[in-house]
Amino acid sequence: MPTGIGPNPVEPTTPPGFDPNTVTPGVEGFIAIALVAIAAIFLLIDMTRRIRRVRYRGEVRERLEAEQEMIAEGGPVEPEPEQPAER
Repeated sequence: MPTGIGPNPVEPTTPPGFDPNTVTPGVEGFIAIALVAIAAIFLLIDMTRRIRRVRYRGEVRERLEAEQEMIAEGGPVEPEPEQPAER
């Protein structure tokens, strides 16, 4: 038996009639990839929700701080409604 570092010089034996070009992952492989894809989609949806929630909390916090500053300065209690941006 040869020793040393490198590829094995002995060719592996394959069963007769075996075609390596016809080997496929089969139904199990398809199901595994489909589950990974579904999990990735659910993770993306969850991440989007969390990012949106953090952004909205920041906007609400800014509005509350602005309202508290107006009250402290003796300004109007109700801030003027925001005008929609023109496109």
